Amino acid sequence: MFKSGFVSIVGRPNVGKSTLMNNVVGEKIAIMSDKPQTTRNTIQAVYTDEEAQIVFLDTPGIHKPKNKLGEFMVKSATDAFKNVDLVLFVVDDSKKIGPGDRKIIEELRNVKRPVILVLNKIDQLQEDELFELMEMYHKENVFKGIVPISALKGRNIKELIKVIKTYLEEGPKYFPDYMITDQPERVLVAELIREKVLHYVHDEVPHGVAVEIEKMKSRKDKEIVDISAVIYCERESHKGIIIGKNGRKLKGIGKSAREDMELLLGSKANLQLWVKVKENWRNLQNYVSNFGYTDK
Repeated sequence: MFKSGFVSIVGRPNVGKSTLMNNVVGEKIAIMSDKPQTTRNTIQAVYTDEEAQIVFLDTPGIHKPKNKLGEFMVKSATDAFKNVDLVLFVVDDSKKIGPGDRKIIEELRNVKRPVILVLNKIDQLQEDELFELMEMYHKENVFKGIVPISALKGRNIKELIKVIKTYLEEGPKYFPDYMITDQPERVLVAELIREKVLHYVHDEVPHGVAVEIEKMKSRKDKEIVDISAVIYCERESHKGIIIGKNGRKLKGIGKSAREDMELLLGSKANLQLWVKVKENWRNLQNYVSNFGYTDK
């Protein structure tokens, strides 16, 4: 009997949801950063083996929104509670249930689908600490099961897949075997650039960065893809930080992004980057929408 179903991955920002999803499908389709709220859209990933097809929805971290972009992100995450077969609630190695996790747990009490707690970053815990955390969450009486993992190290991922399968029913393949995401290549390329910006600027520039792909076209021989992209930020001072002295930082962003793009696209990438300022764009609905943060 072949099983299939939809599974949403929810949790606070920066607990490892995107790392988990990338590890499950074996390729990088969601960007990763040590900064919270890295994921902005609900990204769909597809895991297929001989027994089942699992469609994962990686969601933005649930947080208190401060602008139009934040409102969109939280709505995307909470909408992922609906119309799925199973919910994975990812937490990290925090020794107590903080207000952010508490808020999500209270919302999960009203979810009509089974909820599995995924306790991530166990590589940073001693055995007795892990046991205490599992006991603490078990007492919440919300979860059908608790699976400890290390998404970064790939520990216990196969066990998590096994647990997920037990909650799926007989169903069809929604996607071909080769497909691992529903995201267009242009979106993945833009996100790779944004990831490199987050890595290179560290804490100097807040999350007021968006990337727009102006051109993406393969040459006739299909061996090179020409890509033109604009990095938008909210302040003139941020523009200077992203470009860096003598353009060094922007060159580093481009080089690092290009390497990942070539792995993704399977061809050489000729990447051209520009930096422009759009003040306060995260609070302007038309810009939020233009940069792709809209309900489908």
